[in-house]
Amino acid sequence: MTAAERLAAPGFDIDHLPYGSFSTAEDGPKLGVRLGDHVLGVAALLARADAAPEDIAAADNANLDGLLACDRAAWDRVRAGIIRALTDSSVTEAIVAQAVPIDQVTLHLPFTVADYVDFYGNEFHASNVGRIFRPGQPPLTPNWKHLPIGYHGRAGTIVPSGTDIPRPKGLRPEPGGPPTFGPSRRLDIEVEMGFVLGSPVPQGEIALAAADDHIFGLALTNDWSARDIQAFEYVPLGPFLAKSFATSISVWVTPLAALDRARVTPPARDVPLAPYLDDSATPAWAFDIEIDVILNGEVVSTAPYNTTYWTAAQMLAHMTVNGAGLRPGDFFASGTISGPDPNQRGSFLEMTWGGKEPLSLADGTEIGFLRDNDEVTLRARTAALTLGETTGRILPSR
Repeated sequence: MTAAERLAAPGFDIDHLPYGSFSTAEDGPKLGVRLGDHVLGVAALLARADAAPEDIAAADNANLDGLLACDRAAWDRVRAGIIRALTDSSVTEAIVAQAVPIDQVTLHLPFTVADYVDFYGNEFHASNVGRIFRPGQPPLTPNWKHLPIGYHGRAGTIVPSGTDIPRPKGLRPEPGGPPTFGPSRRLDIEVEMGFVLGSPVPQGEIALAAADDHIFGLALTNDWSARDIQAFEYVPLGPFLAKSFATSISVWVTPLAALDRARVTPPARDVPLAPYLDDSATPAWAFDIEIDVILNGEVVSTAPYNTTYWTAAQMLAHMTVNGAGLRPGDFFASGTISGPDPNQRGSFLEMTWGGKEPLSLADGTEIGFLRDNDEVTLRARTAALTLGETTGRILPSR
């Protein structure tokens, strides 16, 4: 029996192998992979697989940073070496002895975030927001189907799953009077899929066909949002304090190579696209992933990622088409993921229609936006894999 067979668990088997940064009481952070409910050091696995010294060196780091500085060929070699070690029955006992139970490790941010871009790529979400904020007007802005709208976010406040989130403060609009300063009253989530980038391109301009060479993997993302602060500040330049206080991501990055079976065709394009965004002849870049929104243990929505209009490949092409460079650890998120049905919405803004239709919970209470001590977990799955979840708990304002 191999280590892959001994240690695997549903959703986290040899076909998945997400990467993370872990430490133990005895050792500082190192790059690991998850197999079942255990973590294994990547460099040690590669050494057992007689991997090339440069590949071992790239993995012999506290997190993914060294690997992200390499190219797709190196990423593929490292994954192949891990699988080779885990499926070699001659080293099963040695590998199993080195496996550390997840409940005995501390998990860290899996990579150093360089730059962060947040997109607005889901038509159902954008249409819902348009109807809530601009009733009587077209729900989508005129540019929405011509390019993936995004904004440059704050990389320094991206935090790993499990980090508590203090309620942010800012200027809040007041009906019929000047704004007031204080804790956000309309604190929200945004269910998103994050994309970890590597293989640097200093002068940018990455074509759709080259997206696989630069998107290393996916990380489930919650881009917390203070809707009242956002409503007052976002004209004319967009969100600022309403978004920059915290973005939670999974401690596990699912490599792109593990998601081949989850690829599906994106929604139909009903507006002609500029050549650099035209994906009619490129491989499918949507993914059949469902994301549960769990509030204090209760599933309140399930958002389908495959409804997202703009793909990760298009987002990457757009964010670099002007010559903006790409660095190892650059990160971007899909924008809020929502489906056509009320139980598929990826924010409380949509679930409660701007707070006008409170959500009824199993305990008999109703909620409009997040309360202090509420805990939100995002949990995603495909037909074969379980992505690393993302959790955060709201603390009272400092």
